[in-house]
Amino acid sequence: MIEELKTFMAVVEYESFTKAAEAINLSQPSVSLHIKYLEKYFDTILIQRSIKQKHIHITDSGYFLYERAKQILKLLEKTKEALSDYESTIKGKIRIGASFTIGEYFLPAFLGQFSTKYPDLDLEVVIENTHNICDKIKNFQVDIALVEGSVSSSNLSVTPFYKDNMVIAIPYNHPLMHKDFSMKELANQTWISREIGSGTREYLNHFLSINNIHAKNIMVFGSNYSIKEAVKNNLGITMISSLVTKASESSREISILKTTQEYSRNFSYVLQQGVIPPKSTLVFIEMLKNYVKG
Repeated sequence: MIEELKTFMAVVEYESFTKAAEAINLSQPSVSLHIKYLEKYFDTILIQRSIKQKHIHITDSGYFLYERAKQILKLLEKTKEALSDYESTIKGKIRIGASFTIGEYFLPAFLGQFSTKYPDLDLEVVIENTHNICDKIKNFQVDIALVEGSVSSSNLSVTPFYKDNMVIAIPYNHPLMHKDFSMKELANQTWISREIGSGTREYLNHFLSINNIHAKNIMVFGSNYSIKEAVKNNLGITMISSLVTKASESSREISILKTTQEYSRNFSYVLQQGVIPPKSTLVFIEMLKNYVKG
C-alpha cells in the first residue's frame, strides 16, 4: 500500500503517468497497476484517463486521497525517526535477578557505571539464592539472572562471564595460620555456610566431598555478611568468595588460609532458552562483558 500511495502522489504531482514513471523509476504499466489497485481498494475513481492516457484528470476523490496520502507518509516518516531515537536512547525497565554474592558484592559497582551510561533505563533488582533466582527467570519474573551456582534446567541458557576466586576464611590469628596447609587440618572443624540452594553452599559441599573432609558440624547463616561476622567472632571457618572477605582481611578481622592450589567458580548470566531478549537486556550483557574485562 505504501508504494502504491507514493506512485499515486507522483502521478498527481506530475499530472502524467509517463513523467511519474520516469521520476520514480517504474515502468508505465507498473504505475497503471498501482493506480488500479488503489481504485479497487478504495472503491472509487481517482484518475480519469483519456484515450491512450495522454491526458488525465484527478477526481475530487483523488485529491482527497492525495492530501491524506501526504499525511500518512509524513506520519510514517516521523514514526521511523521516533523508533530510531527510541532504539538509540534505550528506555524502559530491566528486571535483574541476582544471587547473594553477586547482588551484594559485584553488582552495585557495575550498576553504578551502567546507570550512568543508560540514565533513561529503570533498574529493578531482586536478590535471592541461586535456586530461587533461577525459578524467577523460568517464570519470566526477571529479564536476566546472574548466579554463582550451577543451573541444570534445559530451558535456560547459561553463559559464564566472571571467574570468582574462592578462599578459606578463618578467624584472625587462628591456629591454622601457623601450620603448613593440610586437608587433614580442615577436618573436624565447624564450617559456616549458607543455606541449601545457594551457590556458596553448593561449592562448599563440593569442596568437602572431593577432599573427603568430614566437618565437625555445619552452621548455617542466611547471608554472606553474617557468615563473615561469624568467622570474625570465632564461630568457625568457611569457604567463600574473595569479594566478601577483601575488606575484612585488610582490617585484620579475619585471615585467609594459604592453600596449595587456587579455587574458583564461574559467575554466569542466565536467560530463557529460545527467547530473544529485549535491547535493554542485550546492552546490559554487552556492558557486563566489557566491565569484567577491565
